[in-house]
Amino acid sequence: MKNIVIGSGPAGRLGSLELGKLGEDVTLIEKNHIAGTCLNEGCMVICALTDITKFIDSNKRFNDYGFIKSQLDISYEKIIEKIVETQEVLRKLNQMENESFGNNIIYGEASIEDDIVKVNNESFEYDNLLIATGARPFIPDIEGKEFGLTNKDILKLDEIPEKLNIIGGGIIAGEIANIYSTLGSEVNILARSTFLKEISATTKKYVLEKILPEVNIYENTNVVEAFKDKVLTDKGEELEGTPFFATGRTPNSEIAEGFVELNQDRTIKVNEMMKTNVDNVYAAGDVTGGYLLTPVARMEGITAARNMAGYGNKVSYNCIPQTLSLNMEVSFVKNEESSCTDEDKSTIGIPGIAGPSSFWNILSGDTGYTEVEFDKKNNEINRINSISPSSVSDVAYISYLMRMGYDLDDYSEFLEIHPSTDSNYKIIKNMWL
Repeated sequence: MKNIVIGSGPAGRLGSLELGKLGEDVTLIEKNHIAGTCLNEGCMVICALTDITKFIDSNKRFNDYGFIKSQLDISYEKIIEKIVETQEVLRKLNQMENESFGNNIIYGEASIEDDIVKVNNESFEYDNLLIATGARPFIPDIEGKEFGLTNKDILKLDEIPEKLNIIGGGIIAGEIANIYSTLGSEVNILARSTFLKEISATTKKYVLEKILPEVNIYENTNVVEAFKDKVLTDKGEELEGTPFFATGRTPNSEIAEGFVELNQDRTIKVNEMMKTNVDNVYAAGDVTGGYLLTPVARMEGITAARNMAGYGNKVSYNCIPQTLSLNMEVSFVKNEESSCTDEDKSTIGIPGIAGPSSFWNILSGDTGYTEVEFDKKNNEINRINSISPSSVSDVAYISYLMRMGYDLDDYSEFLEIHPSTDSNYKIIKNMWL
């Protein structure tokens, strides 16, 4: 069967890989660069820059302790140059991986006309089609919006902005603030409602006091006009600094308009098999809305591919682990399907004093914090917010156990590898205090 995949981000790339593994005929069409937003403009760029800021943070701590004396000379231009070099290597590897399964990759902008996919003046028929065209930054319709930067512009900057106004209050806003405040920018965050509503109040308090102490937070504040070097708020304040929009994303669904059914927010409407209202057409990743996360996009792409190949598969969004990439990671997960009442809830808070990369944080008291909410009636974990150098792996591991419906008593046999999973062990040990 002929399968066409439009878009090579996490959903399309993993979907085409899965189809290739299953022995299917695959043509993958990509408009720009393979691996999509994640590698080329999004989370991989954020992670690369955050690796630098973690080093800067550690260097400062070691200098404060007095056993290392060093002065860093940071070249933002060279950092960007090396990120781009690394991206080029990864693009080649991603293409080689896809082609190793016999998949055909075409670069060009695709269109869909009368059940035919057209690209580079060629027409392709298909038995199954997967639309995985992703999303792009959403920019609110305010005067001066053309002056605003987005994540797409990070690799185009010539230097570190002296002052930065980040418009938005979600995870991306927090990550951008962490990067540029560590690099030396004076950073303001302007949130339309509250900042970091995704995490608990206690976790947010730790982030503001310990990780982002130099970032100025303006909550319940709207930007009404943007300029090249300042913004104007609805409270009459003029804040100096380059505007940076971190105001969410909008789907690249134009290719599907009039072809498949769209939701009110213009995302492509799919069922739990990632199928659209057209029998042989599927969609996956950010273009379908929901969790705009690389692992979720991968999961959706693989689910779509299996269904396209005739292997029935459904997607589940319960207990999705997430993280906020800062100088110390903040990870969280919630059991969305829990029926736990307030009477059955019990919460413990655990100061972080163990785990990898934690030793040299102890003297400064920046060792993290974990908050776990339990369902006493069903003896299960309901929610976790964790701040620690190992929170990404800790929460991913525990989210799997939550998804599988493990009873708390099942966790008692966990054996840690010291110190790599000590924090995980500490969470588990505290369940029986």
